[in-house]
Amino acid sequence: MTRWYEGPLAAFDTETTGVDVEQDRIVSAALVVQECAGGRVRSTRWLVNPGVPVPPGATEVHGLTDEHLQRNGRWPAPVVEEIARALGEQQMAGRPVVVMNAPFDLTLLDRELRRHRASTLARYLDNRPLTVLDPRVLDKHLDRYRKGRRTLGDLCAHYGIELEGAHDASVDAQAALEVVRAVGRRFAARLERLTPAELHTLQAVWHAAQARGLQAWFARQGTPEAVDPHWPLRPELPQAA
Repeated sequence: MTRWYEGPLAAFDTETTGVDVEQDRIVSAALVVQECAGGRVRSTRWLVNPGVPVPPGATEVHGLTDEHLQRNGRWPAPVVEEIARALGEQQMAGRPVVVMNAPFDLTLLDRELRRHRASTLARYLDNRPLTVLDPRVLDKHLDRYRKGRRTLGDLCAHYGIELEGAHDASVDAQAALEVVRAVGRRFAARLERLTPAELHTLQAVWHAAQARGLQAWFARQGTPEAVDPHWPLRPELPQAA
């Protein structure tokens, strides 16, 4: 029997105008699919003209300028619908979706769907959640006492995954997928008896615990920053009165 981390996986990633899931926009996205470890990777890419200026700091990260996006990007409304439908196809196929720091990418996609399609990600998924595997949550739980950062680049270095051309959505998605396979192999004794669906449920619990720990650390440092415990999607903010 094929272990889940050697079998079919998809991975999703976005590049954006910033880090605020409520206000920032998608400028590029990618969905990669691999039917088995070491197999051919199929990649679907989207380039978006977000309709708002791209801050210079964001361009420095992913290299996408206003001029390039205006010339080559598509309008957001059809793109975000295509992305949501593509994720729904992974759900229907029973294929787990790897998303590094899932609450960022999935929440941002949800807000773009609300903004441009007057809909939600849940509606495109028929209110049946994706089975998500988040390498950041998995690694932080399974190797919790390891010091250092846990960005995608850090995880790739730690697990021996090649990452060339980082901050390209397709490159990052494929790298995250390979990190999850590597995590599965390294912690096989703890993971191989769990199904991806069971892991999805556990990751929500693990992420909430990780968020509480980070919130406590911020409190000790006197930092007022709030940490959202929800995973893999943050709830919609209440409308201002």
